[in-house]
Amino acid sequence: MASDPKTVEFILDQLNAAGVDVSAKKMFGEYGLYLDGKMVAMVCDDQLFVKPTPEGRAFTGPIEEAPPYPQAKPCLLIDGERWDDSDWLAELFRVSAAALPAPRPKKPR
Repeated sequence: MASDPKTVEFILDQLNAAGVDVSAKKMFGEYGLYLDGKMVAMVCDDQLFVKPTPEGRAFTGPIEEAPPYPQAKPCLLIDGERWDDSDWLAELFRVSAAALPAPRPKKPR
């Protein structure tokens, strides 16, 4: 089941309101969320999954982890009630993005 674009728009609005410049790219009916060129999270089946990092886990405290799609590695599953706290969500994205490696440079064709 594909995610509703309104769900992604809401999450982006929350993050942008908190001063985080995040973009979304549609991927197979779902969405990848990017901060500073790094894919930090995914919206799959209208649920928010943040890539797990030790820093992100420390920030969130105990949190449910689940794979965003079959055979995927577990990610931090962010409850919809937390989406309303734009400052908390923005800080989670900042902390997670800082801990993720830079994207690999694309090879010239």
